[in-house]
Amino acid sequence: MPNPKLKILFLCTGNSCRSQMAEGLARAFKSDIIEAYSAGIETHGLNPNAVKVMAEIEIDISNHKSECVDDLLDIDFDYVVTVCGHAHETCPIFPGKAKVIHVGFDDPPALAKQLAEHGASKDEQLECYRRVRDEIRTFVENLPAPLGSAIYPK
Repeated sequence: MPNPKLKILFLCTGNSCRSQMAEGLARAFKSDIIEAYSAGIETHGLNPNAVKVMAEIEIDISNHKSECVDDLLDIDFDYVVTVCGHAHETCPIFPGKAKVIHVGFDDPPALAKQLAEHGASKDEQLECYRRVRDEIRTFVENLPAPLGSAIYPK
């Protein structure tokens, strides 16, 4: 009998950007060994720039929905990967057997807002989304190996 897939929840504050990208990347590159989910402490809706930069690498997350972690508590996750500091601080312990791992990634919407305030173009603002997408991709492509450590280095 084949080994069951690892159930991994990617968790962030609003389930709008980083966790959505991580879920999409895990489904695209690791669906043979990982059953990927994403959620937020709250729901903020799907970030259109996250959808856009994922489409650039031919991964469609446009049909994803922003979900609240409370709606997924009945799933027996193996790992919960917090991708932002707020989610890690808010949810350091998860019910069930899930091991919580923190992997912090920069917040693209916050970075883009700062850039916009300094006159950056839309494309310059998208660069922070692309950078974070690529950092998450590197993490996901190495799964499940990074799950053995408590903190994945940036």
